[in-house]
Amino acid sequence: MTSCNRAAIVLLTVGSIAIAFSAFAYQASTIPTSHLINPDELAKLLASPKGQKPLLIHVGFHVLYLQGHIPGSEYFGPGSDANALHRLRDRVQSLPLTKFIVIYCGCCPWDHCPNLKPADDALRALGFTNVKALYIPNNIATDWRDKGYPMAKGE
Repeated sequence: MTSCNRAAIVLLTVGSIAIAFSAFAYQASTIPTSHLINPDELAKLLASPKGQKPLLIHVGFHVLYLQGHIPGSEYFGPGSDANALHRLRDRVQSLPLTKFIVIYCGCCPWDHCPNLKPADDALRALGFTNVKALYIPNNIATDWRDKGYPMAKGE
């Protein structure tokens, strides 16, 4: 193997590691556990006649929102999309920074979700202090709908 070939392999390996690390940095699994809310906690909160109701924001893909979402949630686009994040920022700009906000996706297993971390980062960068990501280990169907929690369809 020539030194040029070895250098190319090293560069490809380093580049692959950088791409993998960059993708990992945006996975939901990197959101601290203190920033999470479990489905059962959220369902109880939403069903309670008392208590502060959060602003629910679906940051997943539109087709999933149409197929089934948590009633009352708002949709601005996937958190992995810069235009969607811009719409999200516009939506919350007039809210108090202490507003209780719950973001959720449910497109895929938690460790692979590309949408929650960018949305969480965007809201926290604006100064919001009461943001929770709905911890959905598998997907919205398994971890929300199949447990009998309320779902809405369409827009």
